[in-house]
Amino acid sequence: MKPFAPSLIRAAAVCSFAFSVDALAAQGLRIGMSFQELNNPYCVAMKESLESAAKSLGATVIISDARHDVAKQVSDVEDILQRGVDILLINPTDSVGVESAVLAAKKAGVVTVAVDAQAQGPVDSFVGSKNYDAGVQACDYLGKQLGGKGSVAILDGIPVVPILERVRGCEAALKKYPEIKIVDKQNGKQERDTAMSVTENMLQAHPDLTGLFSVNDSGGLGALTAIEASGMDVKMVSVDGYPEAVQAISKPNSKFIGTSAQYPRDQIRLALGVALAKHWGSKVPAEVPVDVTLIDRDSAAKFSW
Repeated sequence: MKPFAPSLIRAAAVCSFAFSVDALAAQGLRIGMSFQELNNPYCVAMKESLESAAKSLGATVIISDARHDVAKQVSDVEDILQRGVDILLINPTDSVGVESAVLAAKKAGVVTVAVDAQAQGPVDSFVGSKNYDAGVQACDYLGKQLGGKGSVAILDGIPVVPILERVRGCEAALKKYPEIKIVDKQNGKQERDTAMSVTENMLQAHPDLTGLFSVNDSGGLGALTAIEASGMDVKMVSVDGYPEAVQAISKPNSKFIGTSAQYPRDQIRLALGVALAKHWGSKVPAEVPVDVTLIDRDSAAKFSW
């Protein structure tokens, strides 16, 4: 099925929320959400959005934190299902590894929507950013800011579909610049401390490095610490739109020059709207792509999640 335009889904979600909140409360709607982690502002923003939406619906929400452990996430989902939820939203820590949890939800007759990262198995829908576009957008901007030449490294992350797509998009964008060479790619695990250490190693191995792409802002902020400490002139771009990252980008002469911003609150609202429509018997799209926006120093002051 061809994905619906995000604007249409957003309108549908609003209509869904407006449709008989009293009836939902009477039904005792129960919503479960399994996060890959709750130790970063991005997932916290999604959690807050879900709690706000659930409150407006008079629904009960059950939340779990997998802490990037796929075995724990599968166990968390099993626990959520045993508590009798009507809807399961899952933010996978491993797209393939959570398949057994998705199958369990299907067997239990629970509407299941993957959010932010796709989940293997019979999900009813997937709502997530255009991650390939995010990689293209960030790295095309980096290429232009480097004047079309130089050495670039990629700070990779965990092998879930969004991260793989961001890297693929970045690599495609940089191919447009024959005088730019990707000289290194290492896994910073999307964590600030790990990313800082990995970036330190890359800077030492490549003293001529001029650019860096981080798959997420948290890792990017760790990389920024390493870049600033090195005194090297390395321009960096990333993906997410974290408040702290946007603040860093807004500073004059910052080495952090841009991020392809996602909209975590919108993703949750759309996912819940789609799940409610399915719960009420409507057909829903297999995938709902959500646009990303490049934030640079000029636009940073006006952007927020």
